Amino acid sequence: MREAHPYSNPNSLSARDIAFSLHPYTNLAAHREKGPLVIVRGEGIHVWDEDGKEYIDALGGLWCTSLGFSEPRLVQAATKQLEALPFSHSFAHRAHPPAIELAEKLMEIAPAPLARPFFVNSGSEAVETAIKIAWYTQNALGRPNKKKIIGRNRGYHGVLVASGSLTAIPAMQNDFDLPFGGRFLKLTTPCHYRYAEAGEDEAMFADRLAAELEELIEAEGADTIAAFIAEPVMAGGGAMPPPAGYFEKIQAVLKQHDILFIADEVVCGFGRTGNMWGSDTYGIQPDLLTCAKQFSSGYLPIGATLVSGAIYEAMVEQSRKHGMFGIGMTYGGHPVCAAVALETLKIYEERDILGHVRAVAPHFQRRVRELGRHPLVGDARGVGLIAGLEIVQDKATKASYPPEANAGALLIEKGAEAGFLTRPLPSDTLGVCPPLIITEPEIDVLFDRIARALDATKTALDRL
Repeated sequence: MREAHPYSNPNSLSARDIAFSLHPYTNLAAHREKGPLVIVRGEGIHVWDEDGKEYIDALGGLWCTSLGFSEPRLVQAATKQLEALPFSHSFAHRAHPPAIELAEKLMEIAPAPLARPFFVNSGSEAVETAIKIAWYTQNALGRPNKKKIIGRNRGYHGVLVASGSLTAIPAMQNDFDLPFGGRFLKLTTPCHYRYAEAGEDEAMFADRLAAELEELIEAEGADTIAAFIAEPVMAGGGAMPPPAGYFEKIQAVLKQHDILFIADEVVCGFGRTGNMWGSDTYGIQPDLLTCAKQFSSGYLPIGATLVSGAIYEAMVEQSRKHGMFGIGMTYGGHPVCAAVALETLKIYEERDILGHVRAVAPHFQRRVRELGRHPLVGDARGVGLIAGLEIVQDKATKASYPPEANAGALLIEKGAEAGFLTRPLPSDTLGVCPPLIITEPEIDVLFDRIARALDATKTALDRL
C-alpha cells in the first residue's frame, strides 16, 4: 500500500508520486493513478521489487546492464576512485589517469578509421556532440552550407534538441516542437517485415532504400548534407536488424557524395550483436561513432563520441581560429565514471564476454524464432542478444491492433506478472535485450515466461 506523505493531507500527492511525477516514457495520466513499480535490489540478470517479487530484467535495464546487477569489481572500481580522486575535469588541457587510460583502451578496440574519443555523460549527449562536430568540421573545410543530417524513420538517437530531432518516433517529438531548425531529413525505416513492398526480398528492399537515399541527396543537393546517422540495429524504434546488404549499399552512396557516416552504437556497442561493435557486424566504416550504455554496464553515466583522424585534424585547425574547442560538460570523463568504464572493458576482455555472447546467441535466436509461431507474433527478429517480437492482430495481413487495445502495454503488464520486465516499443513490439552474461538455462526460463505472457495477452485481447 502506498504510504501517505507525512506532511500533507490524505488527498495530496505522496512522496513517491512527487518523485516520479515526470517519469519518462510513461502515460503520465495513467501513471498518476497507478504509481510506479519500485525496484529495490538486483543480482545477476534478476531484480526484485519492494514486495519481494523476482523478475528477469529482459531489457538489461535500458539496454545497458551488460554485466548484470551485482558485479563487485565495478563497485570496487568506483569506491577506489572515490577515495583517490572523486572529481576532476578535462577543461583547459587538464586530464586525470582514469580518463587517459580509458581513452587509450577505447581506441584499442574502436573500429577503423576512428582515432580519438570525446567523453560525455549519455547517449543523447554523444549524438548531440557528433552533430556539432559534423557541423564544425564542415565549417573547418570551408563548406558552411553542408549542414543537413539524414536519419531514418523510427530511428532513436536521444532526446535533446538536435538528437531529439533525429529521433523519428512521433511520441518523442510531438509537442516538443521537434524536429528543430530544418536541418534534419528522414528516410524509410529499414525493416523488411513492415516496409518491404510485395515481392521484394531483402536484397531488393536494400536496393530500393539505397536508391531512395540517392534521390534525397539529389533533391536536397549533396553540398547541403553533412552526415547520415544510423544505428546498426534500430533498437528503440522496434529492435530491427537491417536487411541483407543494406549498409554496404548505403555507404557506397554516401562516399560518392562525400557525406559523413555517424554510427550510433549507443545500444549495439560492446558486444550486443556478437561483435565488439555493430559496425563490425555489418561492415560499417564510420567517420564518427557514439557509444554509452554498456560502456560502464550502466553502473554510472558515461558515453563518448569517437572521431576519425581526418575529422580530428580538421577540428584542431579550426580550434586555432577560435583559440579553443568550445564543447565541454562538467562531468564529461568524470574520474569515477571513467574508472568504472575502464574496469568494464577489462572484464569484457578477461572473461571473453564476446565469446560468451557468440556461444549463447544461437540458442537465444532459436527461442526468438520459435515464438514467431505464436498467433500474436507477426515478426520475430534479432541478432546476437537483441530481439524484437512484433505483435499483430492478423498475421496474414500484418494488421496491428487498434491503439485503444493497448496491446503492447498489455503484454508488458502480463510480462511483469509472468516474471520479466521490459517496455513496449513502436508497433507493439516487445524488446528483448538481456544482460550479456545470461546463460542458456536462463534464456530458456526467460522465453518460457515470455510465452506465458503472450498466451495471457492473447486471452485478454480476445475478450475485448
